[in-house]
Amino acid sequence: MKNNYKNIIAAALMVLSLGACKKNLELQPISNLSDDNFWKTNDQYDAFVAAIHNKFRGHNNNFMFLGELRSDIYGNDPGTTASFTGEASQGLERMWLQTMTLDAAGVNSFGTFYSNINQLNLLIYKLNTGNVVTEATKKYELGIAYGMRAFYYYQLYRSWGNVVIITDFIDAGNLDLFNLSKAASPAADVLKLVRADVELSLENFGTDYSIKRNKGYWSKSATLMLKADTYLWTAHRTGGPADATIAKNALTDIQTNVPALGLLTTSANALNTPFADLFSTTSRGNKEIILASRNGLNEAEMSFIPGSFTPQTGLIANYFDSLANRQFNVTTDNYAGLLRAPVKIATYRKFDAMDTRREGSIQAGYRRPTPGTYVIAGAFLKKYQGQQDAATRKYTNDFPIYRYADLLLLLAEAKEVLGESPAAEINAVRARAYGVNYNPAVQGFPNMPGDGDIKQAILKERLFEFVGEGKRWYDLRRMGDSYVYANTTLSAAEGYKLFWPIDRTSLTNNRALVQTTGYPQF
Repeated sequence: MKNNYKNIIAAALMVLSLGACKKNLELQPISNLSDDNFWKTNDQYDAFVAAIHNKFRGHNNNFMFLGELRSDIYGNDPGTTASFTGEASQGLERMWLQTMTLDAAGVNSFGTFYSNINQLNLLIYKLNTGNVVTEATKKYELGIAYGMRAFYYYQLYRSWGNVVIITDFIDAGNLDLFNLSKAASPAADVLKLVRADVELSLENFGTDYSIKRNKGYWSKSATLMLKADTYLWTAHRTGGPADATIAKNALTDIQTNVPALGLLTTSANALNTPFADLFSTTSRGNKEIILASRNGLNEAEMSFIPGSFTPQTGLIANYFDSLANRQFNVTTDNYAGLLRAPVKIATYRKFDAMDTRREGSIQAGYRRPTPGTYVIAGAFLKKYQGQQDAATRKYTNDFPIYRYADLLLLLAEAKEVLGESPAAEINAVRARAYGVNYNPAVQGFPNMPGDGDIKQAILKERLFEFVGEGKRWYDLRRMGDSYVYANTTLSAAEGYKLFWPIDRTSLTNNRALVQTTGYPQF
């Protein structure tokens, strides 16, 4: 971590160098990185903003692990200790079995989020004290920086509760960010910081609702989504209708001021449903995306998807796709992964067969004991299919952080707290999911089984909609502890495990830290 400051400026200079053909940029050698040769031009600020988004993208794997692996989506099916293809979970099972320890914490070093928080602190300082960029640019980039910092701290708040608060830049060339002797702040103070940063972000964005870089940059709409989430978190606890109203107003603000956003209901790809097309590499920045981490061929890939969520090519070739009535093959089903986190058969079976989100999100694998007879063997995440390049699958899909369906279902949540009907929002999502098969009298709210419990109905809808997007564990946590206990392997008797343990290295490096309450102390 000691070279982190130099690394991110080096990344920023690389961004600049890509545009060198357009402008004659006189850059000092990267080996001499310092304030003496950076923060001098508008282009350098822009490059630094690009670099923090690149680093944000690098944290997508931990957003996924923290937001989903402990929920009810993944796991080895009953009677097995590995995926149906035979690939061992290699410790990931500790997350869905709730057996993490300081030596197997699931996610280490607080997701390494502090590395980018530190860069955001630097950007905020430079923007607030410098006079290089225009006022409009300064305000927009401050809106990004405060909003993204709030997002990171909200991840930390929901995952560990009490965490260290750092709002000043630490020169990692002189002091290792992870060797600070600084105690964690109470969770309540972390949430206060999140909300303060949210307001600073909105204040700086002002009336600028533009979403830049084809939905790849943080925006005012992303901050409003974050604001709604944080207030719904407390609305389900002590905040009640007052906090639900704040959340509702934030969401309707987006609807009013960014009318181009909406559900994707048509597909440009004849082979895809609109839902599946959402995640296609040919549908980037579509009307539903509010914020996504961008990837691209020969630029960046979602390496954590084949790293844990898709099977080895040679192993999946032993199974069948019953819907296509075919055996998988090594040419078109070249997933080239390691199936450490299989989707449970029970998860796949929760979906209605006519719900296009099932096949758009999950791939089931079948055995065929006799011709024409299929027996399900297991399932895995299918949402990110990537693209084929020279007979190799490249996982170049964008990773969605916020999209319009999320807005609608958060709005449904706010309305439920306020005693209003969430039917319009739920039915808009269901209508897209069922497509030509949608019948309001059958699939429309409140006509489906389970719709009598509105909170559970919303949670179920969010499960179907957001598999593979790092939402489910946080959704259950937001609704309240009882929903976690009812839907996962965690019991009320071990309620302290709602939070994550701190890993041994973090406790060793910062001796002022104390292990998360309930776990054996370091």
